[in-house]
Parts: sequence; structure tokens; C-alpha cells
Amino acid sequence: MSTHAKRERLLLADLLETAGPDAPTLCEGWTTRDLAAHVVVRERRPDAAGGILIKQLAPRLERVMAEFTDKPYAELIQLIRTGPPRFSPFSLKQVDELSNIVEFYVHTEDVRRAQPDWTPRELDPVFQDALWSRLERSARLMGRGVPTGLVLRRPDGQTAVARRGTPVVTVTGEPSELVLFAYGRQGAARVELEGDEDAIAKLRETKQLGI
Repeated sequence: MSTHAKRERLLLADLLETAGPDAPTLCEGWTTRDLAAHVVVRERRPDAAGGILIKQLAPRLERVMAEFTDKPYAELIQLIRTGPPRFSPFSLKQVDELSNIVEFYVHTEDVRRAQPDWTPRELDPVFQDALWSRLERSARLMGRGVPTGLVLRRPDGQTAVARRGTPVVTVTGEPSELVLFAYGRQGAARVELEGDEDAIAKLRETKQLGI
């Protein structure tokens, strides 16, 4: 049975292929070529991918990203579609599902929602629950730098505290939309915000959401 991560991987590859290498994305400053290179480097060059989180490794990441960005676009798409090599931890189904379900969902929407004619996808409840499970675990990491208290709430009332503090802003939406919001795609996420107006404005504009 196909996993959610595998399904999103193939959808992302198809979207990148259809869009071409120079299409915009929701990742500021990145075209589809840049996004494709990022996905490949993350899976295939762990020696450089650490620069995503570790500032001291950022120069190496930039160099390796430049190398992969220069590769033929079709080659990058094929590397995404076929997945990581066997020696990579990402090649294990359990690791792939744990690590990539949110990664590929977010980047799929980065491509889709950067287009002017995009429309929402219908996501099945099992997938929504899987996204919520990951969001519950990572909410505090995603919200650690925001300037307000932040609570994420599903329509059924389940909540995850992303940051304690006052004033508090409560963001309500389906897990898929809350994931996008928590990963810094506030402008593209279909959610409702409740709380102090100034706090809401700061939260909408902050660059501190996400990794």
C-alpha cells in the first residue's frame, strides 16, 4: 500500500514537471528549480542538508545547492520521483512516512498555491489525521519564535499549543491548513484567526514561524 509520503512525493514531482523550472513557489526567492534542488539535496546529501538547521553548515549547503541547481531540471525531477538511494535512512518506509509526509505536502502546496488559478484539494480524513499527528509533535518547534501566544485548533476543537504567552492568537482550520500556517505560509493558509487585533497582525507578518 502506498504511504501518504510516497503519494505526495509523486504528486510533487508531477507538479514540478508540469510547471517547468522557472515557475514561482511560495518559498520566498525560490523558483521550482530551486525547490526541486532543495528536495534532492535534503534526501541525498546529508553532509550538506544539516545547513538547513545548523548555521555553521549553511555555507556548505549553499555550495551543494548551487551544484544541484545547475543540474538538468529533468534529472532533478527524476531523482525526486525515484526517491533516495538504498543507503539513505529515508529509503525506509517508516522513516519516509515520519519525515516526509509534511515535507512533501508543504512543498506540493508551495507549487500549487503559487499559481493564480489554484483551487483547494479534497484531502481524506486519514491524511488529515496524519498531518495533525505530526503537527501536534512539532507545534512548539514551529512556534518557538513568534511574538504572541499561539494555539492551533481543528474544527472539532482539538488544540495544540505552539507557544505559550499573552496575548494569545487562536488559529482554526483543517490540519492541512494549520500545517501550512505553522510552516510560515500564513498568507496561503485558509484559516481563521481569533484574538487581539495587533497580535493577529504581528502573527500574519512574522518570519519566525516554521524551521
